[in-house]
Amino acid sequence: MKILIQSIFGHRKPLLRSLGCRYFAASTEEYAKRNYANNVSEYNTVLGSLLAKRRPYLLRDVYDDMLLDGVQPSRDTFHSLIVGTMKGARLQDAFFFRDEMRKMGLVPDVNFYNFLISTCGKCQNSDHAVKIFEEMKKYEVKPNGQTYVCLLNACAATGRLDRVYAIIRDMTAAGAGLNNFCYAGLITAYMNKTPLSDDTAMKIIEFVEQSKGWSSVESASYNAENVMMSVSEEELYNLPTAEYVNRRGGFLNRQFAVYHVAFVACADLRNVQAMETLLEMLKKDGKYPDIFIWMQAMRCYLLSGDIDNGLRILDEYRNSGKAIAIELYTTLAEGAMVGYTPKGMQLAQDILVEMSSRNYNLNPKLGSELLLLAAGEKTGGYTNANYIWDLMQAREITPSFPAVEAYYNGLRERAIPEDDPRLRLVSQTLDSIRHRGFGVGTGFYNR
Repeated sequence: MKILIQSIFGHRKPLLRSLGCRYFAASTEEYAKRNYANNVSEYNTVLGSLLAKRRPYLLRDVYDDMLLDGVQPSRDTFHSLIVGTMKGARLQDAFFFRDEMRKMGLVPDVNFYNFLISTCGKCQNSDHAVKIFEEMKKYEVKPNGQTYVCLLNACAATGRLDRVYAIIRDMTAAGAGLNNFCYAGLITAYMNKTPLSDDTAMKIIEFVEQSKGWSSVESASYNAENVMMSVSEEELYNLPTAEYVNRRGGFLNRQFAVYHVAFVACADLRNVQAMETLLEMLKKDGKYPDIFIWMQAMRCYLLSGDIDNGLRILDEYRNSGKAIAIELYTTLAEGAMVGYTPKGMQLAQDILVEMSSRNYNLNPKLGSELLLLAAGEKTGGYTNANYIWDLMQAREITPSFPAVEAYYNGLRERAIPEDDPRLRLVSQTLDSIRHRGFGVGTGFYNR
């Protein structure tokens, strides 16, 4: 098992996929060092580690090694593989593993198909999601409540209102009530429809109101496998709160799923009136917004150019005596920088300094998003971008490639000497990221 763990987090053997065989002439010890694992149980443990570490790009490598080792994948193996492709939004790999599962004589079950439909939604491909649903009928795999909600949200991701309403008709005809994730999908569908309807904000309010009487779609169908695979319903249905589900300290009230999607939609629409209506609805129901909702309310004000009300939300939260999540600081800082006004840039700088003085440390994602936005400043002293870079360097955090590239280009535009230490370090970091590959963050505008 020590070798197994080293293969993931330490020594990484050269991949032999292109060769189609192993170097069997190597000694037993050398072979073991190259190998991921020795049996199906160990391989399943490796896959579980990759899922926990969010490394879906290695799933095909592990699977190829299993076959080269003559290890027969089990049903659990394929379930781990499909969950990994869902989490990584790797649609091509998802279909590859489905086909491989069939070759092994294993018939995908309803949970496998649910994960596959969810992957289609994450990849903005509702056509394939519908085909998967038809395939289930062909192979006589009975859909459950989750299947319909996965399909509804997959179609909502591409704004296919016609399909969303058709799914709802099928559900209601079968006697199934709509749950909060169905109403969240309706809001998403309206937001993704092209072009946007003039009544989108009104529809959002209506769906939130209707959702108050929601009924559970097979409330017991959230099964043990999803829990064991660490797949929340928010992630399965591709809700914007998926990455915050496990946060504590009042960050997320999961009963507010429809409100969460609605507040994100209002912020994206920059519709302050609709957002404030939602806040009033919560208040009338005797409910207090969670941190995620405050983030979106702040974001709505800031994207609408109302910096003062954005700051007011942070001040009120600070005065409440509750613990402040770092996202409240970074949301305000990012929003203040939108438009790069002198007032906004100064406020962002003050917030970043306060955040640092209170020992709130940036992680790679938040730091990269801040740096990417700050690096777009065309005038001024580039103070915020430099400060964010320095904060991340102090913790030995490397920003994402887009953030480093934008920061590098911004420095070059300021006629900084080629031998400047900061410029040289940024250039070296950029080259290093290019050589090992890079990813893209979410950003403030579509958070």
